[in-house]
Amino acid sequence: MSRRELANAIRALSMDAVQKANSGHPGAPMGMADIAEVLWNDFLKHNPQNPDWVDRDRFILSNGHASMLLYSLLHLTGYDLPLSELKQFRQLHSKTPGHPEHGYTPGVETTTGPLGQGLANAVGMAIAERTLAAQFNRPGHEIIDHHTWVFMGDGCLMEGISHEPVRWPARSDWAS
Repeated sequence: MSRRELANAIRALSMDAVQKANSGHPGAPMGMADIAEVLWNDFLKHNPQNPDWVDRDRFILSNGHASMLLYSLLHLTGYDLPLSELKQFRQLHSKTPGHPEHGYTPGVETTTGPLGQGLANAVGMAIAERTLAAQFNRPGHEIIDHHTWVFMGDGCLMEGISHEPVRWPARSDWAS
């Protein structure tokens, strides 16, 4: 399958699920499909058979209302999220709630709802990664070597919850 076909599959799954639910946000998944496909296939270190692998990269969808982007990616990359669950998007007790919820869907790293919350969580996860790496990594033996990736929309940056987390690294020795 080509890159374009994969991105279009993300778009199709997202818009079909939103249409079937008669509820949701198709715009962000459709617009972010290309960058999501590149990130997940070329950069993101993850294992669908072991979604809790300690050294996996973390992907946070801060604009959680675009959840079908994440669910489509999880489905297409082999996580335990069959098409039948995508068809239950935004339905009570499904693995595909309107906003991603940690603990319900394999591969969802954190619950996001309020805009900006995911960005704040991502900064915290990145700080935790750096702290663990400083404590446990040794030359030639880097056991903590993952990254935190975050997708967000302009609405996330308009919310106060995102302001301090993005300023903190620049004002600390963490930026070096």
